[in-house]
Amino acid sequence: MTALADAWNVIAEFEQNLDRAMEEVFDTMMGVHCAPAGDAAEAAGQTVSAVIGLAGAMTGTVVFHGPRAAALNICSRLTGVESPEVDATVRDALGEVGNMVAGAWKGYDPDLASRCLLTTPTVVVGERYEVFSRKAAIRFDRTYRFDEHICSVTVSCQRAG
Repeated sequence: MTALADAWNVIAEFEQNLDRAMEEVFDTMMGVHCAPAGDAAEAAGQTVSAVIGLAGAMTGTVVFHGPRAAALNICSRLTGVESPEVDATVRDALGEVGNMVAGAWKGYDPDLASRCLLTTPTVVVGERYEVFSRKAAIRFDRTYRFDEHICSVTVSCQRAG
């Protein structure tokens, strides 16, 4: 098998693991079905992103992001508190969901589960911004739908060593 074929297999496995992680976190923590949405259009306006760093056996980032309406819905489902704006509670909720998704995702790989650490989430709120990560060997984006909302996860990483 070629190096390119090996890379595609790793990405396919990581995508499957991310799909499982999203469904697990959304179902368990928020009681809502979450599934891949293919190429759903991203909503315009304010976006909230939780950036979680990877260190150890894998280095890079997992970025969980969604439009304002999705962030408010996630916060309400997770905390039981409805917020009219993106405040500290919403930012904390998005950071926590991003952290749970990243933790569940890496937990499906035995090597990453025991030898990869997560950083504390950094949450970014705004309009028309991009989150850049250094160039990595593995990078993929997945979009998900829950209720009438969408959210996305971008994984940019490489094995250390």
